[in-house]
Amino acid sequence: MSPTSLDLPNLPTSVAGTVHRPVLEQEVLTLLAPRPGGRYIDGTAGGGGHSEALLAAGGQVLSLDADPNAVQRVRQRLLPFGDRSRVLQSNFRHMATVAQQAGFIPVDGILLDLGLSSDQLELEGRGFALMADGPLDMRFDPSQPLSAADLVNTLPEGELADLIYTYGEEHLSRRIARAIVQARPVEGAAHLARVIERAVGRRGRIHPATKTFQALRIAVNDELGALQDVLPQAAALLRPGGRLAVISFHSLEDRMVKQFMQREAQDCLCPPEMLICQCGHVATLRLVSRKPVVPSAEEIARNPRSRSAKLRVAERLAG
Repeated sequence: MSPTSLDLPNLPTSVAGTVHRPVLEQEVLTLLAPRPGGRYIDGTAGGGGHSEALLAAGGQVLSLDADPNAVQRVRQRLLPFGDRSRVLQSNFRHMATVAQQAGFIPVDGILLDLGLSSDQLELEGRGFALMADGPLDMRFDPSQPLSAADLVNTLPEGELADLIYTYGEEHLSRRIARAIVQARPVEGAAHLARVIERAVGRRGRIHPATKTFQALRIAVNDELGALQDVLPQAAALLRPGGRLAVISFHSLEDRMVKQFMQREAQDCLCPPEMLICQCGHVATLRLVSRKPVVPSAEEIARNPRSRSAKLRVAERLAG
């Protein structure tokens, strides 16, 4: 279902236009419908664009990001909003604890814009970009012990192939894993991209290493585990009528979000053959739209990275 149109609030001239607009910004504002004085959590601050838009609509915003560099950038960007903005370093899997410690409960809306930000992708030293001459890192939080280089250079070939297949949905995972093991030590993101391209060839405009890089990033940051942890926390933090919005960029994330929202929108989870409910489950959410909201053709033309984005929104029920 396409969202209705909504004019974006005027951003302060000191910050407006400093960075590109975030994915599905118009749609997020329409569906979260921020109100002056409302409380909103941006669990993935990234470049700060969504947080800024929520603040410009009059809300109070608690912005979280696991990346300390992102936290510093967003704090600077949101300075014009004063004490209506708080930016903290934390993985969103700890959202409930952070919100409680900040006295920021209950909330009127929560946004999770999954994956990595354009700022992270463009920093060569982080290892996210395919052709960057830099270390193969991929950690959102540099204090984490495990990097992508550790996985690439130490995992047994079979485990590496399984990781690439599971998290990257890459059907050539075994050929890629074999090539990586033969090329060890793999020194940097650009080296890894070249190894994969030589192993499987290149067709079309999508680089053949894209899915492998996605798989490594997901594994290094335990992104699916974090998403599984945060979804029930986010639903519990919402006040009745509050909304949870999640933007995903690949099928693994979207499937998890879809299944969670559908499950929490049902009063009974018992198998169809059971005539009397035994589970006692009570719906906590209402689906705002049955189908995900996707970027317009205009947005995809302006920002090709948005092409795979899917936005799902659910509303907290009373009781």
